[in-house]
Amino acid sequence: MTEVFERVERCYESIRERIPFRPQVALVLGSGLGDYAREIQVEATVDYHEIAGFPVSTVSGHRGCFIFGYIGKVPAVIMQGRVHYYEGYSMEDVVLPIRLMRRMGAGILFLTNAAGGVNLDYQAGDFMIIRDQITSFVPSPLTGPNEDSVGPRFCDMSSVYGEKLRAVIRRAAGELGIRIQEGVYIQMTGPEYETPATVKMCRLLGADAVGMSTGCEAVAARHLGMEICGISCITNMAAGISGRELSHEEVGETAARVSRTFKKLVTRAVEGIAADL
Repeated sequence: MTEVFERVERCYESIRERIPFRPQVALVLGSGLGDYAREIQVEATVDYHEIAGFPVSTVSGHRGCFIFGYIGKVPAVIMQGRVHYYEGYSMEDVVLPIRLMRRMGAGILFLTNAAGGVNLDYQAGDFMIIRDQITSFVPSPLTGPNEDSVGPRFCDMSSVYGEKLRAVIRRAAGELGIRIQEGVYIQMTGPEYETPATVKMCRLLGADAVGMSTGCEAVAARHLGMEICGISCITNMAAGISGRELSHEEVGETAARVSRTFKKLVTRAVEGIAADL
């Protein structure tokens, strides 16, 4: 086994006895969903500090723990706070939580994030189902020796975000009467916000939303054979569109304003995904 997956195994063994069940869904909470655990039946909580060699988020609003609980009747492991490449972590560190949740048994990865709107038809407060992604501006988490027993050396990325899961989210939004967009997410490194020229470039490349996470996590999950879906909360229009300066405070304010709706959408979608399996 490669050093990368030996590390995953060490992390797993350090908390294995505290995992109350085999999770069906792994959920990564982005900005605006940090307190989502209050909405579910919690069975156990494991702080990142308690896991051997595990990276810890330094960003305000990312608590830093795994929560095990039931979303409706669906057993899930929830990542409350992610780590980012811009914090100075290696890409191996950034995707370690994804690999660990897969080791716990989760077969479906549900990614959420706060993102800037690049598509001029979007507005702050919209939700966007991620249809595809562009990760050309961040290092691949698959760089280095490959573990053939885990995934292929050259991982197919033709359909990262499966149509079946996207259809479930669309249906959930319709049932709840929630306006939903669908588009392409592009990951940049951050931590600085993009310039207007960079945003224009992103639009020319076909991106609808831009952020500083998620894409690399989806690559790692795809390599592991997980099914993947994702929703971006458009917390602001990207630089050069609204004419305002960007700030983390604006992101937080918009995320807080729509968080209740976001939570309802995620819950209905997870329940729908489980029902369709």
